[in-house]
Amino acid sequence: MSTADLPGAGKRGWPQLLALVFGVVYLLIGIVGFFITGFGDFFGNDNGGSMTHTDTLLGFMINPMHNVVHILIGAAGIALSRTLRGARTYGLLLLVGYGAAFVYGLIAIDKDWDFLNLNWADNILHLVTALIGAVIAFGPVRTVATGRGPDVSLRTR
Repeated sequence: MSTADLPGAGKRGWPQLLALVFGVVYLLIGIVGFFITGFGDFFGNDNGGSMTHTDTLLGFMINPMHNVVHILIGAAGIALSRTLRGARTYGLLLLVGYGAAFVYGLIAIDKDWDFLNLNWADNILHLVTALIGAVIAFGPVRTVATGRGPDVSLRTR
């Protein structure tokens, strides 16, 4: 008997669904961000110099580089949501990446060299996203016994 024959096979578990939802949301935010910022002044921020971006999306400061990061994070979430192992990997990426972005934001906010153009709303969102990444990566899921032993993903490929 293969895992495809098991009840519920082919369905996504909650970590996979959460990874997919976050992937789609971040991808859309990145795309919409370009309608606000355009493609010029790629690393600009609102803290001075000749390169400034005062563009916001729902209260979050953005610039074209920030939009690219959102698109890449979104595409990764969509791609990795296919399997439980991939979703767990995506959760770890969110935990580490957005945890680092949170720490970066603590240091970089209001600095001329802040290439992601962050504000405190961004920082809070980064912390929340890192925590959700931890939930995706480490949250419990049900297992199904198979002839090969427990199979938590029901999808091996």
